[in-house]
Amino acid sequence: MKDILDKLTSYNIFNYLFPGVLFSILATKFANLNLVFDDLIIGAFAYYFTGLVISRFGSIIIEPFLKFIRFVKFADYKDFIEASKKDSKIEVLSESNNMFRTLISMFTLLFLTIGFQKLADKWEFLKDNQEVIFLSILLLLFLLSYRKQTNYITKRIKASK
Repeated sequence: MKDILDKLTSYNIFNYLFPGVLFSILATKFANLNLVFDDLIIGAFAYYFTGLVISRFGSIIIEPFLKFIRFVKFADYKDFIEASKKDSKIEVLSESNNMFRTLISMFTLLFLTIGFQKLADKWEFLKDNQEVIFLSILLLLFLLSYRKQTNYITKRIKASK
């Protein structure tokens, strides 16, 4: 267990664990879901996974949407890599930026969860199929995350040449 804790970076804590815990507490309070665990080990893994899902939703849905509506504009990735080599603070600022995106994602997912529950109360199909819907969304989210991460790796390799 100590080895696992030693490998947790500030990025893991603030972009996965913290939003996972916060979402679980808020969803338990506002969405009538019981996402708070008495077992600390099971809870830690569940909160981390929840935070990972929230972070991926932010990366795959929130970020492109905010770019599309021109709320944010990103620098070219190659320029980001070069600037990061010269200014180490850029990595810290990028980590904070990702945390803000993850929190935006967390609140969006909380609203969507509450909205889904209200719709499921009206539409029996949603209530009867919520597990399949949820798992299908997770599968799609991680497929898209895998593709995005692969593209980042490819861009980073090209930028290093």
